[in-house]
Amino acid sequence: MTLTPDWRGERRPGTVVVRDGVIEAVGDVAVPADLPVVDASGCLVLPGFVDPHTHLGVHAEGEGWHGADVNEKGEPRGARLRSWDGVDPADRGFADALSAGVTTVAVLPGSANVVGGQTAALKTWGATVEHMLLRAPLGVKSALGENPRKGSSGPSTRMGVAAALRDAFAAAARSAAQRERARAAGDPVDPPTGAERDAEVLARVLSGELLWHQHAHRADDIATAVRLADEFGYRLVLNHVTEGHRVLDLLAERRLPAVVGPLLTSRSKPELRHRSMAVPGLLAAAGVPVALTTDHPVVPVQLLPVSAALAVKEGLDRDEALRALTLNPARILGLDDRVGSLAPGLDGDLVLWSGDPLELMSRAVHVLLGGRPVYRWADGAGEVAEQDGTWRRL
Repeated sequence: MTLTPDWRGERRPGTVVVRDGVIEAVGDVAVPADLPVVDASGCLVLPGFVDPHTHLGVHAEGEGWHGADVNEKGEPRGARLRSWDGVDPADRGFADALSAGVTTVAVLPGSANVVGGQTAALKTWGATVEHMLLRAPLGVKSALGENPRKGSSGPSTRMGVAAALRDAFAAAARSAAQRERARAAGDPVDPPTGAERDAEVLARVLSGELLWHQHAHRADDIATAVRLADEFGYRLVLNHVTEGHRVLDLLAERRLPAVVGPLLTSRSKPELRHRSMAVPGLLAAAGVPVALTTDHPVVPVQLLPVSAALAVKEGLDRDEALRALTLNPARILGLDDRVGSLAPGLDGDLVLWSGDPLELMSRAVHVLLGGRPVYRWADGAGEVAEQDGTWRRL
């Protein structure tokens, strides 16, 4: 096999050994006689890409209301909602992801509500959600800016959205304290219901157990996201960050992780008026941890490496672009113990590329999840493995 473990473009001959779904060894190692061999001659072998902000499975392309399970109407603060309860593994987007070497995705609720619900990390192949789940919940999705103001219910101004979040976190802190006092006193504690379940989930955000995925495009919304995180002390992950370059010092000083994108969109609403493909490079150069996203289906997930290539064209360091597709999103989401790099002990999620993935004509010719072949390019078309071992032509 051919490896690029240091992202420096040095093609090093070597072997990746995957046993029982896990990488056992990488580099100049002997090929075990008891394992099947995949010949990667002439290919680049990279870890599967990670898209840290998608709506795969909960917002199917071209299906209208039937495939839109991404925003729950009437739930402006629905922390108890779980994205993975709405995932359809048959969504064509999962196969599209594999065709571009994307093997792990975070599936988030939408941004119509102030609090959209809980998020999950999924592998992009499997018959059921249980088979695909990597980790759930990862965190809780929240939105600032235009979307929650014009959503189905809830506040209609930016100050109203911020106040709703403060109220929700304050209620969560009170509820957690009350339940803890009851436990300490030996009093019975009833299972939480309704709004109490929302508060219980938000209490896990306050304790640092869960991430806070904050949708924020405009510079003032980014600053509000930081202000709220300072007040309540939770682990903030900024999503979209369209005007991050306008508050660069704020983000750089705190090294707040930024999930940037989607880049391949028009300036379709006022808060996107400063959208620029140069933003990832500006943030990364300032020391901000950057990951790239398609926000599928806003931009089709198979265009994730294309987005990275365009960011490089506009100033993002080439090595950093590959990290923004692999190790950086894995670290930001707390998944780097499983995915994001080629290292012993991590999942055997490998992609064999015909060439540099940042070159338009390169393609993923073979994709393995946990060492199992799940996608291949054969006879001029992509094929996805079925559960019974047969291959389905796309």
